[in-house]
Amino acid sequence: MLEKVSFSDKLSKNCSLVAGVHADGSLSRNAKKIDESFEGIISKNLGKLKFDGKFLKTCSFISCSNDYNHIIIVGLGEPNKEFSKLELEKLGATIYSAAEKLDSNVFIAIDAEDLRFPCACASSFIGFGALLRSWNFDKYKTKKNEKPKLKTLSILTQDVKTSEERFDELRKIADGAFLTRLVVSEPANVIYPESLAKIAKDELAPLGVEVEILDEADMKKLGMNSLLAVGQGSENRPRMAVLRWNGGDKSQKPIAFVGKGVTFDSGGISLKPENNMNEMIRDMAGSGAVLGLFKAVALNKLPVNVVGIMAMVENMPSGSAQRPGDIVKSMSGQTIEVLSTDAEGRMVLADAIWYAQDRFDPEAIIDLATLTGAMAVALGHEFAGLFSNCDKLAEQISKSGDATGEKAWRMPMTDHFEKGIDSDVADMQNIGRPNVRGGSITAAHFLRRFTNGKRWAHLDIAAVECVTFDDLFVCGKGTTGYGVHLLYDFLRENYAKGS
Repeated sequence: MLEKVSFSDKLSKNCSLVAGVHADGSLSRNAKKIDESFEGIISKNLGKLKFDGKFLKTCSFISCSNDYNHIIIVGLGEPNKEFSKLELEKLGATIYSAAEKLDSNVFIAIDAEDLRFPCACASSFIGFGALLRSWNFDKYKTKKNEKPKLKTLSILTQDVKTSEERFDELRKIADGAFLTRLVVSEPANVIYPESLAKIAKDELAPLGVEVEILDEADMKKLGMNSLLAVGQGSENRPRMAVLRWNGGDKSQKPIAFVGKGVTFDSGGISLKPENNMNEMIRDMAGSGAVLGLFKAVALNKLPVNVVGIMAMVENMPSGSAQRPGDIVKSMSGQTIEVLSTDAEGRMVLADAIWYAQDRFDPEAIIDLATLTGAMAVALGHEFAGLFSNCDKLAEQISKSGDATGEKAWRMPMTDHFEKGIDSDVADMQNIGRPNVRGGSITAAHFLRRFTNGKRWAHLDIAAVECVTFDDLFVCGKGTTGYGVHLLYDFLRENYAKGS
């Protein structure tokens, strides 16, 4: 992973160089200056390589110059292209991928004047993208890749001070995302309710986050029978981490974030198929996102009041596990008929959402959960499903999703699906009737019954917490850390006064 990203207003030498070329074959401003100063060092090779300058396309060659031993060319698209922050991040990620095997310092000679970016800190977002892309999970490999890995990166900028200040905030967001990626990547023999609760306390308490851990006895006293029913078949007992960051005015109601934290989901008695069950170590990605978000918020001392609920269980089959046909009474007092023990996440969230609104009276509640495989069928791996009872809240989340690349697509909620979870013997059932279908939508309707009328949004992240497509997120293949950047941006743009 990158150890250092720095900024300079002067061209560096004795390094590997990254320069930009437009789609019409013209050199960017800074590339042209370098080319003229070093006897056509770039233009002479472009013709041989037949490089077309398509956005994010790269090529490289060994230089004969004593100043630059290796040159990487990256496509900037059309000469009049105006770059967004996300495109700059993807540019940085692309450059890192092209340069990561180089055993030298790398200098990116691309600046705001090359990118038609409205402020001088374009380099900050390029560095942020490179940093996000550089993370990988290899801690359990005993034979490490012996090839050199890029450690330091320097980027040209018109304003070093502004770029450094903006990057400092972005780097801390990356630290939060990396914590999320780490815990979501870890196997279930390492991450289970008790260990994840300990990580939350160890990571966040030193940063000023108030961390309270509820054990099984605490939750039983509160009447969280829906959550506890999911974990009753496992030797790893449930935990709930309650997080509080009080960075805003005392009069400001908090925003509550609730994360599903099923640290392993076997399906319980409704056992999942063997194929790909190993992927169920990531069924705690919602809680992982809440954890990483709080780290980013605390590191940057964001002036907001936020509450986080990490609801953690392990869903296993055993003689003590809940059964299809069981009826449980949730903390809200509403009763739930369990038709499938593999529809466990919504039962965990039912009590966690009710607890959040009942104890903290938040301005809004946003939950994140790897809730339904149907989400991948509906939206593929580019978008999370967004469900909400508030148009403004949904719009704010969607806007931040577009800005950060952690996209969310709003899904419908209608009376047809609401009726689909009514039970003949209890207040509701935990899956919809077979003739209703729309499994992701009926799951959202189930959750809404526990919001008590609060402004609420549900992000079904089942298809975006891990991807195999490098172009969808600013990361390599594997866990994405989805939700950290999105929700940080949401807080910063809508609730953080003065940010």
